[in-house]
Amino acid sequence: MHLLWMNSIYPILGWAGALAYLLAYLLLSVNKINAQQLIYHALNVIGALGLTINSLYYADLPNVVVNFLWGLIAISASVVLFRKKKQN
Repeated sequence: MHLLWMNSIYPILGWAGALAYLLAYLLLSVNKINAQQLIYHALNVIGALGLTINSLYYADLPNVVVNFLWGLIAISASVVLFRKKKQN
């Protein structure tokens, strides 16, 4: 049972990551959020984390690199937002 759960967690994380990316893009596209909001970057961090873990499990190195860097960009943007908010 434990092995079955461990093997199924990686696809679940991958799908959750993909849905987080899609939700971020959808909300941005229909002007419900903007790129200056933390929720946009949080969804991208969640997406990057889920898809990076999924890609590592399947040894899909190009996707590991892209999603890892995507996550770093989202984290960096979040830090910039926090600093701007702190200054104001």
